[in-house]
Amino acid sequence: MCGDGVVGMGAVTLRSPAPALLSPHPHPPLPPGQTYYGQVLKKSADLQTNACATAARPVPKHIREALNNVHEEVALRYYGCGLVIPEHLENCWILDLGSGSGRDCYALSQLVGEMGHVTGIDMTEGQVEVAKKYIEYHMEKYGFQTPNVIFHRGYIEKLEETGIKNESYDIVISNCVINLVPDKQQVLQEVHRVLKHGGELYFSDVYASLELPEEIRTRRVLWGECLGGALYWKDLAILAQKIGFCRPRLVSANLITVQNEELERVIDDCRFVSATFRLFKLPKTGPAERCQVIYNGGITGHEKELIFDANFTFKEGEIVEVDEETAAILKNSRFAQDFLIKPIGEKLSTCRGCSALESKDIITDPFKLAEESDCTKSRCPPDVAGSCCGTSYS
Repeated sequence: MCGDGVVGMGAVTLRSPAPALLSPHPHPPLPPGQTYYGQVLKKSADLQTNACATAARPVPKHIREALNNVHEEVALRYYGCGLVIPEHLENCWILDLGSGSGRDCYALSQLVGEMGHVTGIDMTEGQVEVAKKYIEYHMEKYGFQTPNVIFHRGYIEKLEETGIKNESYDIVISNCVINLVPDKQQVLQEVHRVLKHGGELYFSDVYASLELPEEIRTRRVLWGECLGGALYWKDLAILAQKIGFCRPRLVSANLITVQNEELERVIDDCRFVSATFRLFKLPKTGPAERCQVIYNGGITGHEKELIFDANFTFKEGEIVEVDEETAAILKNSRFAQDFLIKPIGEKLSTCRGCSALESKDIITDPFKLAEESDCTKSRCPPDVAGSCCGTSYS
């Protein structure tokens, strides 16, 4: 599977897939990724494209350490890209949709601590078996007396069948898995059901620049490697509003390029982007109002600066004016204690170090963000270590 997490990734390229996988196939009755990820792929090196190659920016030290503590076999069978590890995780209950061999779950289980909990759900029996195999290993390594992670075999659009209860999780994550499910609305409805009020879906996935034609959707290699099931990016906001989430908040995006003549002919004018979004489930309260907020600092790994999404970066002690919805999210989510939030009147106060909302050009289009990111990277000296071009987290 492929995707992009909070650390981002560079533009990625599809290489020539195996000839046997190029012929079009009707959409199979079982989830299209089950055979592909259960039988075709045994390790990440078996992927038929390199859309999952990650050119990551630097990762916070505490996340690097958590990833380094994951067992080698678990990491070897990981097919995701980037990271889907948001901020402020201590004591949280987290659900990982499409958890695979459990790499993200084991990293998260260390980050939430022994009082937190992580549940992984995956449709592939072989992957779940690998994940379960190393529960004791990781708990011993972390010094936890009681396991705080569990794995289930199941379908992410049918969470109730695995016994996952209403409003039981603070955060749901997904690393390029939702695109493998035909009924994406059902997935998002299930996520909305299991999230607590103030909870968040933090997920990466692949999106298309238009509604995908049948020719793309029925190519097995494009399904298995994340493109054939990609959602038209504008449809995400429509689904979110229909289900009851706040509008999607774009975090990062990177273009996916295809350099294979046969696949290029199939894809034609359609473009693909790997993007990370945040979706919040807020309680039903009175009318929200614009506010001035000050980040108190101190979130692990983001002590001085919190990059909340592509539009809002909060620096410790700096006043930032936010719109009604952003204010409501900060007030009602796990971030409430991390901010000083003050309502403002019609006449806004001015101050040094104050970021005014009116001057912001809010970006919602992942293709626009990806293009801007590429322009920024192209201006970065390639030989400067630790520069804005980023470094690998391995």
